[in-house]
Amino acid sequence: MSATGAASPDFVQSFARGLAVIRAFDAEHPELTLAEVARRVGIPPAAARRFLRTLEMLGYVRSDHRTFALTPLVLELGFSYLSALSLPEAMQPHLEALSHEIGESVSAAVLADTDIVYIARVPTRRIMTVGITIGTHFPAYATSMGRVLLAALSEEQRASLLDAAVLDELTPRTITDSKRLAAELDTVASQGWALVDGELEPGLRSLAVPVYGKDGSVAAAINLSTSATRHSIEELRGLLPRVLDTATAIERDLRHL
Repeated sequence: MSATGAASPDFVQSFARGLAVIRAFDAEHPELTLAEVARRVGIPPAAARRFLRTLEMLGYVRSDHRTFALTPLVLELGFSYLSALSLPEAMQPHLEALSHEIGESVSAAVLADTDIVYIARVPTRRIMTVGITIGTHFPAYATSMGRVLLAALSEEQRASLLDAAVLDELTPRTITDSKRLAAELDTVASQGWALVDGELEPGLRSLAVPVYGKDGSVAAAINLSTSATRHSIEELRGLLPRVLDTATAIERDLRHL
């Protein structure tokens, strides 16, 4: 949530908190107690209880009187967006072909404020301590797909998002200096791809390229992820032509949707 949005007279804080309660649940935390939800969202337990009970009455949350969990009904919240986007369906077969060829996990994501959100994925092995599924969010500044998507923005849009982002040092390699990050994004915009080495999680390397939509703007990003023990930086760069070919194939399909 950006500071600009929170300061707007049209901003509804209770609605934002209700959405934050939903986002408190993820692949690593499918079930949470009332106290855990309150802690993860940063709200008083009494407020967390009201939000959870409301969501339960609406069918988005279930409870066994000790823990809470989301129900499949929450999928409706994103279904309209994904259906209209047409990207996941167009991307999936191409991502599967690329993953099969190189033997590594491949994914696709779009920008969501200062984060990326996964819209398609073909995993081959677990290479992070957290599970990655459709809908998973990561900070854009520390990911290869995020840098591709940020680099595609106008200077004004990019500056606004970077001002709103909290540049945490996720690993000793993470770029947290705003000027250095801006220079890196300029490089990504110029070369048309991004490579991130151990900035999101130690030992995780990823290479990303943009996918252009019908209107010529960047609609999404795709990447391949691997571990430092499996591929050197040079080897990862050597796979760039195949990732670019995959993006081109996806773009060709998007023109016919």
